[in-house]
Parts: sequence; structure tokens; C-alpha cells
Amino acid sequence: MRILSGIQPSGTIHIGNYFGMIKKMIESQDDGQGNRELFAFIASYHALTSVKDKEFLQKNIFEAAVNFLALGMDPEKSTFWVQSDVPEVLELYWILSNHTPMGLLERAHSYKDKTAKGINANHGLFSYPVLMAADILLFDSNIVPVGKDQIQHVEMTRDIAATFNHTYGDILTIPEHKIDTVVQSVPGTDGAKMSKSYGNTIDMFGTKKGIKKQVMKIVTDSKELEDIKEWDSCNVYTLCQLFMSDDELVELQKRYATPGEGYGHFKLTLLDKINEHFSPFAQRREHYLNNPDEVKEILAHGASKARKIAQEKLKIIRDAVGLNY
Repeated sequence: MRILSGIQPSGTIHIGNYFGMIKKMIESQDDGQGNRELFAFIASYHALTSVKDKEFLQKNIFEAAVNFLALGMDPEKSTFWVQSDVPEVLELYWILSNHTPMGLLERAHSYKDKTAKGINANHGLFSYPVLMAADILLFDSNIVPVGKDQIQHVEMTRDIAATFNHTYGDILTIPEHKIDTVVQSVPGTDGAKMSKSYGNTIDMFGTKKGIKKQVMKIVTDSKELEDIKEWDSCNVYTLCQLFMSDDELVELQKRYATPGEGYGHFKLTLLDKINEHFSPFAQRREHYLNNPDEVKEILAHGASKARKIAQEKLKIIRDAVGLNY
């Protein structure tokens, strides 16, 4: 079974990203039975729909690679590359464009939402789902883990693949999307879903001072020190659940039920658990930041593996449509 994930080169990542997608992506590299393959790419072509600054994009691509390697992306167990290092995806994008009805793209929720928010409409933004389909179909992906807002794009990929197969035969693998409900349950500092667009995140690799400031901003009720607190409706406790064992959570519940501590104390407990959890990753991250040539070699190795598979698949597709003669 082949699992494919695209990673946006968006710079800083937060704990909602980690528990919502990254942790399970890394874990999928090895299920103990050797029947899973993880394909993960940094979506550099996709980023061009919103990023117009060369240095900013280059920096974000590098930092995305560093972050994922620090968190456990294993180039020997997975195939990890930068999207634009495998240009075959653009040829498939064009081929698939000729099997994509305009009406299908016009119904895309993501395009409508982004233009409604003031993002300039252009062809790249409009045809984004076709490039995503090419990403998925070029590697015969079986499973595509996505957030709720990306389900429609995978459904569009299935429609495009079915149309192509109807014309040329059973060539493209029809993928399935996979939703992780944890994505919806990691609260931000204001209690809403953690998201950079909401400004309510807790960073994984920020400064200790910056992370502490974010944690101390977590919204709670106004109960006093001598009041008993309700742990089951508290944002601080919900975040602690991501880091604590069952025994630790039972102890924390007792602290909520015992007068004498305020939410500031519970926030400091959460802060300690965050720092403890991500400290080993932060150390590895510093290694990769200080060794950019090693990062580039890893990405080149991944691109070489990915490109070999892409070229073989594209040859089959080119043969089918008549481009090889």
C-alpha cells in the first residue's frame, strides 16, 4: 500500500500540524509488516500560487525539509523529495487537464473560498486540483491522508482518473482519502482549531520565550485560585492530553479538583511537557540547519527515487495517449 502526502513549504510548524498529520505520517513509514510505502513531497509548485518571493520560497522549502527530517522522516524508509525536482508531474498535469471538465474545477470549494478572501484568481489557483491529481496519480498512490478541506480534491482526482481510464484503459490507480479526526480536535490558544490563519498556534520550534508566551495566552475561564476547576472543558487540559500518559492525566485531574492552583500553574505544566517532548527533535533540527549540504543530498536522493518511478509511469501514460511514437 502506497501512502502519499504533500507538505506545504509554509515555514514554521505548530503542534496542531504535528499531532494532526506529521506524527502519523512519520509512523506510517514502518508498520512492522513492511507493506506500507510512504511518499512525501514538499509542494514547491503548489506554493507558487501564493508565494511570489524567490528567497522566501527557497527558505521555506529548506526549512520544511529540515523540520520533517528532524521529526523523523527517514530517507531510507520513505521517498522524500521536492516536487519541482520531479518535473514529470507537470507533463501529467497537462495530460490530465485534457480529461478535466471545466465544471468540475468551477465547483472546487477551495478555489471559491480563496478568491472570496481576496486572493487573486489565476489559472494556477484554478487548476490547482489537476496538479494535485497529477501528484497522486503519477505514483499509483492508494491512500492520501488529507484534512477535511482537501477531501473534495481527492474526489476530483478520482473523477479525473476514472475519466482517463474510461478512455485509455485501467492505467491510473484510483486513490482513497484518509481523514484523521485528531486534526479537528487540536485546539488553538483561543479554543478554535489551531491554525496559523487564526493566529492561535503554539510553535514546535520557536524560542522558549516565544512558546511560553503562546502557552500563557491559552483562553480559560475566570475561576480563582481557591475555586475547583473543570478539567474536561479546559483548553489547557485538552492540550495536555496530547503529551501525558493516563496516570499523569489522572494526577492532573486531581489538581484541577483541588483548590490552591490557578490556570497559570496548569499552563506551566503543559509548557514543561511541550519542551520535554520536542527537545530531541529540536536538537536534530539544529544539526540539519547547520548542515545544509546533507539536507540537499537527502532531497536529491529522494528525488532520484521518485523520478525513476515517475518516468516509468509516465512512459505507460505517454504510450496510452499516443505521445510515444
